[in-house]
Amino acid sequence: MQLSVVILAAGQGKRMNSDLPKVLQPLAGRPLLEHVIHTARVVEPDSIYVVYGHGGAQVQSALSSEPVDWVLQAEQLGTAHAVMQAMHLIPDDHQVLVLYGDVPLVRAQTLTKLLAAADQDSVALLSAKLADPSGYGRIVRGAAGEVRAIVEHCDATPEQLAIQEINTGLMTMPAKQLREWLLALRNDNAQREYFLTDIVAAAVGAGCRVQAVLAADAAETAGVNDKIQLAQAEAHYRRARAQELMRAGATLADPERIDVRGEVEVGPDVFVDVNAVLVGRVHLGARVRIGPNCTIRDSTIGADTEIHANCVVEGAVVGENCRIGPFARLRPETVLHRDVHIGNYVEVKNSEIGSHSKANHLSYLGDAQIGTGVNVGAGSITCNYDGVNKWQTVIEDGAFIGSGSMLVAPVRIGAHATVGAGSTIDSNVPEDALTLGRARQTTIAGWRRPDPLSDQERQAAAEAKLKKPKPT
Repeated sequence: MQLSVVILAAGQGKRMNSDLPKVLQPLAGRPLLEHVIHTARVVEPDSIYVVYGHGGAQVQSALSSEPVDWVLQAEQLGTAHAVMQAMHLIPDDHQVLVLYGDVPLVRAQTLTKLLAAADQDSVALLSAKLADPSGYGRIVRGAAGEVRAIVEHCDATPEQLAIQEINTGLMTMPAKQLREWLLALRNDNAQREYFLTDIVAAAVGAGCRVQAVLAADAAETAGVNDKIQLAQAEAHYRRARAQELMRAGATLADPERIDVRGEVEVGPDVFVDVNAVLVGRVHLGARVRIGPNCTIRDSTIGADTEIHANCVVEGAVVGENCRIGPFARLRPETVLHRDVHIGNYVEVKNSEIGSHSKANHLSYLGDAQIGTGVNVGAGSITCNYDGVNKWQTVIEDGAFIGSGSMLVAPVRIGAHATVGAGSTIDSNVPEDALTLGRARQTTIAGWRRPDPLSDQERQAAAEAKLKKPKPT
C-alpha cells in the first residue's frame, strides 16, 4: 500500500498568547510539528504533506531541513478544507493518513495499528476513551462495533452524551474516495467551515466500512491549544521517556525529575540522579553515574564513568572510568581517554586528553593535545586565543604543570617536563627538565599602606587626575 501523510498545521493558536505559531511551540526542546513529522516518518510514507497557514514563513524556516512538501492553506476554512489543499498532489491509489501538527504525542505503534485497520474500501479513525468527554465528538457504534456516526457534543442526545469514546480527528482512508467525499461536503454550520469529521457520515452513506481504533493511552491523542496543555504534554512526554530508560536498565533517583530531549541509549546499571537533562543523541555506558543537576548533550559517556553534580557536557566523548566535576564543563570536540579526572570548575574545549591525566581544579584547557599521565595544576590556563586566531597547546606524556601557570599557545611542553607554579610559558619546554617563567620577586622595605581618604579628598584626587594633561 502506498501512503501519503497529510499533517494539518495551519492554525494560529490564539490561546497560546505567543508570537510563536502554535506548531512551533517547544515540547522537550523541539517544535510540536517536528515531533509529528518524525513520528510520521517511522511508518515510512511515500510522501508527507504539511498544510501550513498562520506564520507560514516562520514555520517553514524553522523546519526547513525536514523532508516534507509544504502546502499553503491561504484561508482557514476548516479541517476538510485544509486536507483539500493537498489532494491534488496525492494519487488515487494512495492511502491518506491525516495527522495534526498540535497532536505531538501520538506513537508510531498507534499509527501502525490505525493503518492496519483500513484498506482500499474502508475508513479507520483513531478514538480514545476519556473519563470526562465533555466538548468532544462521540463515537456512535453499531451492533457489530462498526462506526455509525460521530456526534458533536452540542448535538448529542442524553444517551450519546454518556458515551466516553471520543473522536481524536486522526484518520486514514483511500485517496480516491476521500477526494469524492471532500468535494461533496457542505459548510452549512455555525462556523461556516468544512469539517473532516463529516466524511464519516459520507463514508457510511456510501456503504464503506468505518472502524474506530481505540488508542491504548488517551494522553497520546491530546491536542495542545494553550500553555497549560503544553505543560501537560511535556509532563507526559517526560514520564514516557523516563519509563523507557528504566525498562532499558537505568535507575532514576526520581523519574519525575529527569528531562529526556532526544535519543538516549543506556547500558546496564546506569544511575541518573535528580534534575538531569539529556539532550540530542546521548549514550551512557554500563554503570555510568550521573549526579544531580547535570546537562548532557550529544555526547558519549564510557562505562564506569561518574559525572558529579552540576556539570555540563556537550559534544564530548568521555572514555571509561573517568571522573568529571562537580561544576565542570566539557565543550564540543572534547575527547577524554580512560581514567581521566576533570575536577571542579575546570573547562575543556576542543581538546584531547590522554588516559590517566588529570586537571582537578579551576583550569581552562582549550585547543590542547594532552598526553597520558599529565597533571595540570590548579588555576592553569592554555592561552589559546590571540584575539583573531586559535592556537594549539601540546603537553606530552608525563608532564607536570604547576598551579597558576599560563601556557601561551602555540607552545609544546615536552614529555616528563615540569613547569614551575606561577609560570608564564611562551616558548617550547624541553622534556625531562624544570622550566620556570616567573618575574623576579621584589620587597620594598618601609612601605606602608596609604591612609583612607575622606569622600571629599577622594573626589578632589579624581578631579585632579582628570585635569592632568596626557603625555604626548
